[in-house]
Amino acid sequence: MPNGYTGKILHVDLSNGSLSVEQPEEAFYRKYLGGSAMGMHYILRDMPKGADPLSPENVLTLFTGVTTGAPISGQSRLNANAKSPISGGIGDSQSGGFFPAELKFAGFDGIVIKGKSSTPVYLAIIDGGYELRDASHLMGKITGEVDDIIHKEVDPKAEILQHGIGAENGVLFSTLCSMSNRHNGRTGMGLVMASKNLKAVVVRGKQKVNVADQKSLTALNRIGPKAIPDNPDMVGLARDGTATVVLFNNTIGCLPTRNYQEGQFEGCESISGERMTETILKERDTCYACVVKCKRVVEIKDGPYKVNPKYGGPEYETLGTFGSYCGIDDIAAVSLANQICNEYAVDSIAAGATIAFAMECYEKGVITKEQTNGIDLKFGNAEAMIQALYAMVKGDGEFGKTLGMGSERAAKAWGKGSEEFLITVKGAEAPAHMPQAKRSLGLIYAVNPFGADHQSSEHDPYYEEGVADFNLDRLKQIGLGSPQPTYSLTEEKVRFAYETEVFYSMLDSAELCQFVYGPTWTLYDAKDTAQMISAVTGWDVSVDELMEVGRRRLNLFRVFNAREGLGRKDDKLPKKFFKQLKGTGPTAGVALTQEEIETAITMYYKMAGWNEDGVPLSNTLEKLDLAWAI
Repeated sequence: MPNGYTGKILHVDLSNGSLSVEQPEEAFYRKYLGGSAMGMHYILRDMPKGADPLSPENVLTLFTGVTTGAPISGQSRLNANAKSPISGGIGDSQSGGFFPAELKFAGFDGIVIKGKSSTPVYLAIIDGGYELRDASHLMGKITGEVDDIIHKEVDPKAEILQHGIGAENGVLFSTLCSMSNRHNGRTGMGLVMASKNLKAVVVRGKQKVNVADQKSLTALNRIGPKAIPDNPDMVGLARDGTATVVLFNNTIGCLPTRNYQEGQFEGCESISGERMTETILKERDTCYACVVKCKRVVEIKDGPYKVNPKYGGPEYETLGTFGSYCGIDDIAAVSLANQICNEYAVDSIAAGATIAFAMECYEKGVITKEQTNGIDLKFGNAEAMIQALYAMVKGDGEFGKTLGMGSERAAKAWGKGSEEFLITVKGAEAPAHMPQAKRSLGLIYAVNPFGADHQSSEHDPYYEEGVADFNLDRLKQIGLGSPQPTYSLTEEKVRFAYETEVFYSMLDSAELCQFVYGPTWTLYDAKDTAQMISAVTGWDVSVDELMEVGRRRLNLFRVFNAREGLGRKDDKLPKKFFKQLKGTGPTAGVALTQEEIETAITMYYKMAGWNEDGVPLSNTLEKLDLAWAI
């Protein structure tokens, strides 16, 4: 068993109730590190081609990483993978908190889940033991209630990963939720778990993570806190959470407003991280052993929108999708929307963006007040936003059920040209970073295997003229050193997108937080990341070796998607991104062009070693020791 790992993977077949333990060779761990790269090994091996995402044949994997549970910041991460009910391609989603570390302490590196139980069950993993238990009494309850019941049944310190009522009601973008406020949010992994009649995974254990070089790890751990004051990005993240980005993105015309019609929001200060800190912030929360403490906990005791601190507080994306996307500048209303998403375990990006899409449809006459259950769904109407969200998560009437399918399927249901208002890629609503201002991010939105995602590559301002030496010096560690003009999508910018995507891909295999380890602004740089993994495992790990792991993950994703019928035809951006933005900010009148995106995609495929349809070439797979995957 290599240091850092437990050396055990739990296999669960819910159809017959069998549970078994696999103990892979050390070479297997070093090849994939963990996370989604490791999960893809089992998904490609065990899932039949063409399986329905909500059938027993879908394989759901939950994996920690090489350093999960070690005493250093940014390592308590969990990756969930399965065929996505949203795209029909691969589903991928990460979460933090304490569940990942506790799974390792309970004795396992990951879980592979197949089949479907005949009745609702939950999986309990306690101190190396494991069993399926009845979960019928947990159905129909919000996440906080489920947590309370299981804590009484099992252990007050047990960590719980569950699907919520949203999934029970068929919401397509349902999540896996832990601590009632941490999510494997994107790609519908909660609905996949619900389709298997698996209500939750409960973990508790006392097994310590073995570290090969504790002295080196401790030294690196001490550097982190001391480095925060000298890194402006980390100072803002620690003080105001991810919401610190609201005002910056607004300044550069990159804050999506009124369903991506504009890049600046006149009410941005009212929903900013600074305003949250000044008014409703109760405390800063964290993930296991992390000093950054970027998680917000808010509380509102008075007024129409009361918020319980049990359900955390809104991240930047949530402030964007329920705030500026919807033209709403009421931070209390947005915080309640965040709480509702946490209670029902649905993805706040998809939920808020779908409501914003419905608002544009309503204002432009595609849907009427009669169709919205009487809700006056205008931009800026906070009460209407909350009503629509409740209809969505509860599956209330035809309108609520349609919203619960997400905006792309809603457009098909409503018709009347509503597809012109979509901001979706592979069925997933775009997050709150605008590709009109961040061109290489637009490329990644298009080619990313599981849809538009803001955490799959580094963002353009870090590789544009005027970037700070601190950030550029770090990028040079992965071979990037030539900043490009603003709004450009040159070949060098494409290379920036690809190489940083590879690095982020590695982070989602090693299961490391992208706010702590990264190629530019984070607490630790690329070399620190390799040093940290070496200290834990005892392996002599280089940045180049880590990048190879990132390439493996990306190629496994593309192999899976190609097998399921996805290719270049699916690597496309919505029409709205090619229309000039409105407003008066720096991106007013700005739009992407089809030609630049198509040219960039072709360059990207060539850099990745894929054919013209985006499918990995056989020699590319052979170089990565992935020939088995075809």
